[in-house]
Amino acid sequence: MSSELAQIYDIGELVDVTQGLAINSKTKHLLSDEGLPLLRITDLFSGSYSQFVAQEGVPKQCIANSEELIYTRTGQVGFVFTNKVGVVHNNCFKVTPKDDRLSRRYLYWYLRQESVRSYVNTVASGSVQKDLNHSAFKTLKIPLPDLEAQRKIDSILSSLDDRISLLRATNTTLEAIAQALFKSWFVDFDPVHAKMQGRAPEGMDEATAALFPDSFEESELGAVPKGWHVMPVGDAVETVGGATPDTKTPEYWEPAEHHWTTPKDLSGIASPVLLGTERKLSDAGLKKISSGLLPVGSLLMSSRAPIGYLALTKVPMAINQGYIAIPPGGKLSPLYMLFWCQTNMDNIKGRANGSTFMEISKKAFRPIPVLVPSLAVLDAFEAVTAHLFGRLVENEKQAQSLASIRDVLLPRLISGQLQLDSMEFDDAS
Repeated sequence: MSSELAQIYDIGELVDVTQGLAINSKTKHLLSDEGLPLLRITDLFSGSYSQFVAQEGVPKQCIANSEELIYTRTGQVGFVFTNKVGVVHNNCFKVTPKDDRLSRRYLYWYLRQESVRSYVNTVASGSVQKDLNHSAFKTLKIPLPDLEAQRKIDSILSSLDDRISLLRATNTTLEAIAQALFKSWFVDFDPVHAKMQGRAPEGMDEATAALFPDSFEESELGAVPKGWHVMPVGDAVETVGGATPDTKTPEYWEPAEHHWTTPKDLSGIASPVLLGTERKLSDAGLKKISSGLLPVGSLLMSSRAPIGYLALTKVPMAINQGYIAIPPGGKLSPLYMLFWCQTNMDNIKGRANGSTFMEISKKAFRPIPVLVPSLAVLDAFEAVTAHLFGRLVENEKQAQSLASIRDVLLPRLISGQLQLDSMEFDDAS
């Protein structure tokens, strides 16, 4: 059972391509407050939907169910999605096998290959914005093994994907627990309210409960626990920016020794931790950035295009000008500030300005008032959340390792370089 001798087809012989729905940008016809989600490219990536379409009047062929494949054709060309339900936007099309010679799942994995994405970007038209037409897409060459081999390939790759999904679902839960604790202690002040009412704070031992006051006092943020302080965030933590060394000067980039990040590195992360970067700097390049290498545990917040990506660094790294970074060592830890930024992101974005794109500067960020709890309470919070994030980091490392294995296997399985008969794969391992 091998795809080694698989016949090669033009993909247009095996699939139908259906264009998505065109929405008039001025009249925005068919858009409504409710209905089916409009599956735009940005929504497909984020998994959240901001526009909806009234189902009445939408051609049936533009509606995707959870099993169908959606392929991006404009701008970000060559990404495939499944498990999406809604109205496919005109910047995408559906790709559907014509008959049972081609498994939909095998087709999904074929389209996920980096080599396929590279090819369609080559044949797509447009210099400013790429646009892939149906005819160009249909020139793709696809090897077609028998259905048994197609199913085996899907089984191997899906097993890896399932493990990755489970790890990241666990991380979502771990992050949610930490967020809930932050909200309870530092937004809703549940332990203080409980003590005011003569109750023991829920889910808390006596030693931890004793760290909280039993009354409030007024501040510029309203009533806050007595003895806690409100100050500008710039007085509570250090804030630093970065830079981009001249990209036309090779000695700034080679040899590639030091991690250097742009907000692009944060755009696709599954958990708020950054384990590595797409690019690295040389020693000479690092000297061009005044903030130098930020230590492990620094908080990164993208400050423009867009504002609000957040992550804690897990390796030393330098940053470009698209960040405000908070290194360890201030009155408030980067971990505390991660949740504070999440909670106060609307306020942060509200202080941004700009004509070409919105940006929050360090000058605008630093005056924002922040609540500084007692050191003992902060230490207690850090002890709990640091443990949760330690587990989260290990899960993410494992997920990325499995993703690397999957991405290495994918083209070899599709091309027939790997003999399926000789592969043993334990789904439960």
